[in-house]
Order: sequence, then C-alpha cells, then structure tokens
Amino acid sequence: MFFKSNYHRLPIWVVGILLIGLASTVGTVTARSETRLAVARTTDGLACDDGLKTSFRPDALTTVLLVKAFYKGDPLLLSGSPAERTPKAANDLCLVKLNIGPGNPGPQGAPSTSSGIGIEIWLPTSTNWNGRIHVMGGGGWAGRTQASLTELALDSAGVPGSPAEAAGVEGAVTATTDTGHSFALKGVENPTGGNGSFGMLPDGRINTVLWHDFSERAIHEMAIKTKALTLAFYGQDARYSYWDGFSTGGRQGLKEAQINPQDFDGILVGAPAINWTRFITSDLNPQVIMQRDLGGAKLSKAELDAVSIAAIRSCDKVGSVHLGYILDPAECRYDPTTDRSVLCASEGGQGVPGKCVTRPEAMAFNKIWYGQTPDGTAPLPALDNGFGSQLSGQQQWFGLARGTNLNLLAGPTPFAVSSDLVAMELGDPTLATPAFINARGNGSDRWEDISFARLKTAQDDGVALQHTFANINTDSADLSAFRARGGKILMYHGLSDFLIPPQGSMNYYNRVVEQMGGLDAVQSFYRLYLIPGMAHAILNGTANPDAAPPLPQHDELYALLTSWVEKSQAPGRYKVSNNRAGDLRTFPLCIYPQRPVLVGKEPLRAESYRCS
Repeated sequence: MFFKSNYHRLPIWVVGILLIGLASTVGTVTARSETRLAVARTTDGLACDDGLKTSFRPDALTTVLLVKAFYKGDPLLLSGSPAERTPKAANDLCLVKLNIGPGNPGPQGAPSTSSGIGIEIWLPTSTNWNGRIHVMGGGGWAGRTQASLTELALDSAGVPGSPAEAAGVEGAVTATTDTGHSFALKGVENPTGGNGSFGMLPDGRINTVLWHDFSERAIHEMAIKTKALTLAFYGQDARYSYWDGFSTGGRQGLKEAQINPQDFDGILVGAPAINWTRFITSDLNPQVIMQRDLGGAKLSKAELDAVSIAAIRSCDKVGSVHLGYILDPAECRYDPTTDRSVLCASEGGQGVPGKCVTRPEAMAFNKIWYGQTPDGTAPLPALDNGFGSQLSGQQQWFGLARGTNLNLLAGPTPFAVSSDLVAMELGDPTLATPAFINARGNGSDRWEDISFARLKTAQDDGVALQHTFANINTDSADLSAFRARGGKILMYHGLSDFLIPPQGSMNYYNRVVEQMGGLDAVQSFYRLYLIPGMAHAILNGTANPDAAPPLPQHDELYALLTSWVEKSQAPGRYKVSNNRAGDLRTFPLCIYPQRPVLVGKEPLRAESYRCS
C-alpha cells in the first residue's frame, strides 16, 4: 500500500454523491452499477467520459487527450492484456490526460519536436476524495508517457508507489508531467526519463523552448491545470495542494517555491537536483579521472567496493560499535594511498588480488571523493577531505562522500545525463553516449577525450548558459514570497547519495538562512533532514551490502509535511528504524544544522543520542 490511511486521510468533508436510482428490468440496482455511477459523475461536477474533452477547456492551449474510468480492481493499463504483475486500481478512479501547447515545431521524429506538455491526472470519486491535491515530480530528464494514448505513466521517480495508488489509497487528486518531451529509443530501458536529445535543435543550437518547458513551465502548468480540473470535476476547490518529488522532482518542487509560490501549500523535497549544471557536469568527473589518470582503465566493481568498504571500516565506529555506514562524512579522512590493506603487493601492500589497487588507483578514489577541480588534482585528505557545505580549495563542485557506492558514476559507462549535458554545454552532440540523437551527429562517446581543463570549461559554460537553460540550476535563495503566503518545505537528503552530493543541499540551505533572516526565521517554514547511510532513494547507499542504516519511510515524511501545513505541527527530532527483524536499529534524525551526538551507551538505539 502506498499510504497508511491513518497518516493521510482527512475527515471526510466532501458532500457525498447523490446516486440516481437506476432500475433494471427486475427493478434492482447492483452494487457494481452504483460504483460505476459514482465514478462516472460527481455532484455539481463533470462526468468521467468523453464529454469532458469539450467541457473542460481552461484555455486555448489545453487539449483533453483521453478520459477513462477505472473501477476498483481493474488492471491499470490502456491497451493489451494484463500481465501477472499489472497493478490494479485500489479504488474507483477517473484518469484524464492533457496536452498543453504550443510545444516546439520541427522535423517529424526529431527529439526536439514536441506537440506540447503531457499531463496525467488521477481523480478519486467524490466520496473518496480527501480534499487534497498531491502531485508528483519526475526523475532524470523527466520524459515519460503522460501524453500517450496507449501507455500510462505509473512510475513516480523516487517516490514509492505511483500516482494512481496515491489517488486510490490516499484519496488525493494526483498528477505527473512529461515536462514537454517523451523521446526515448524504442526497446531501450531508460530510467532517466528518456535522454537529453530533446534539449538540442537539429542544427546543434540549444532548444530554449523545451528547456523552458522542462525547467519550469510544465510543472506550473501541471499545478494550475490540476487545480482547474479539480474544481470542474468536484464543483469545489481543493483544501490543500502538495508537491512531492525526489531528485529532479525535488528540484521541481524548489523551483515552484522560488518562482510560483502560490501553487502549493506544502512541498516535500527529496535529494533535489538543484545546482543542475554544476553537479551533473561534475558527475562525469570520475570517468574523466579514469581516462586521464589511469589511461582509460576502469576501476572494477570489486575494487570500487573494497576500497569504499575500507573507508567505512575506518570511519564508522561510534562508541565501541561499528555501524557499517559512516555517521558523519565530514569527519572521515580515510586515505587509501596509505592503507596497506587495500594496496596491492606490488605497492608494498597486503590487498587481496583482484580487489587491491595501485597507488594511482588509490589516488583516483581521493579525487572522486574530493570532487571536480580545474586540473584534476586533490589535496591530501588529512588537510581537506572535500566534504563540507562550502566549496574549498579548487573544488568546482563537491564529490561523493567516502563509503558511498561508486558503481554508478565510476562504473564501466558514464551516467548518461552527465555526458548529455556536457555535450550541450560544449555544443557538440558527439560527446554524448550513442543514445543521444541529433541531426548534426549522434552521440559517439567522445566524452572519453575530455581533459580536466575542458570539463572545467563545460562547468563554467553551464553556469553562463543559465538563461538559455531556463535557469535550470534552481539555486535562488529568495523564498520570501513562498514564506509570506504560509507555505512549508520539508527537505531530506541521504548522506550516502551516489548521484547528487548532499553538500549541495547543505550549501543551498545555508544560503537561504543567510539571505532570509537567520536560522529561526527560515526554520519557521523550511526544514532539512540529512540521513546517514541513505542512497539516492530511501535505500542503503553505501558500498557495504550488510549495512542496515535506519531510514525514514516516505509515508512518514509526507505525514510530517501535511501535519505541519494542516495542524501547524512543525517537524523536529524524528526516530527512524531499519525495520530488520533480528537486527532492529533505531536512530534520530535531527533538523539541520543540528547533528546526532552520542550521549548514551547503546549506539544502535535512538535514545542514546541527542540532537545538538
């Protein structure tokens, strides 16, 4: 189940549906026909049928593509036969798909050509509606199938469950958007929302129209059209409107707070992909390090894991207990170049063959952990381990925390979003991977030739091109309008995030505090949890497969936000568990900048810590 009803259902305040008695030939009305009538028409509202295509026209750019009623237990699909694992509707629902023009003209089949922004909205029946709107953000490039007439966009990009589940179980109106593009290679599984090909015109110039849709316009359009359809469908406005997003979805939520503060009452932000061109350009840095320093030889999974686990073992002890994950990465200064347990025998070490590393390879780890620099150098960890809320030394951007799983960014292939972005920053599509399609030349992995100096140029160009990229960095610290209207933001980020360094969230939060009157003033509407051991998802993010860090549940975080908005109960110290039978551990999450400090004798129990 996506949400626990005791956390998320409000007292029912919506007037119940006035069911019309439909007599059959034998003078009876079955429960099934009552259910179908309930989803088909709402009191004082619209019907869930094709009539909505003409009756719902909030503006000239909006077209209703599809209206379909799903009944409790129906398979959630638009075409084909249900498979064994096809999800089913948890309650009666009305699906509405919209297209918001004008899109971007161009050659048929080109990824930069778009008919507009696709939006998928799910509405529960009047009797099941809890009075909320609860929209969800995207992931990666955020291109999905919201505009498709044959496919549903059932994923929610880092948020457990799906929009259909949130509508069916929580009882909220939910929505998602493809942000104006849905291009993906046929037959290719791509979890990053298609690829960045949409962002470059056939002549190699930046596609400013679709960058604007992707960066900000689509999420605002989703907010206002979902509100308009809610009013039309139920005959009344929603009482509360919430944003819920992770990664790209987290960035989208902060963008809304920055430029459209009236759209949402509460915003749940997970691992936000703010500082977009900074951190995504830097995501290519581990690959550039291996190309330039190791002659193109890749660190194997065994080597990546062995050195990262050694870092954990060096820094995970609290009291007398090894946690299996690093509680505070800022305190870890592990240096594999001096650790004989991971160095190979040829380097005077005692590392296990197949898992050991040479000194240049060990130094590559230090560089990955420190972050991108103009010349590929990094200081000794004893002097500067690279983990902090402010950039230090020559850092172009932050690196990943020690102990984090490195197999995504330092694996056999680059994180494709990073090479896509660098290709656009430098104006050369061939720098991307082969999935990048452009008439000037498709991607051909020429990122392999990039030097440290050229990666810095890409980094600098990404910042300089913010207007062209529709201010995708989403790093404005001015949230005064959102605060003034009474909005609330709850943000969370894993300290073992293997894709987006959590230091970026710390840096942004500190800048908001500095600009907006100090910590007390900011915490009145905006609070942050940093979560030890958590990945770029609510999962173990460390290289140690046996780590069992206590982690929050998404449902609980959402409940904290709704209680803050609706009951003025501000989130504070929050006890979490690893939910592991036989190895149950608890831990307190503290509101940043407070951190957990051991004061008791049991490091595996939340009660042994204070937040200070």
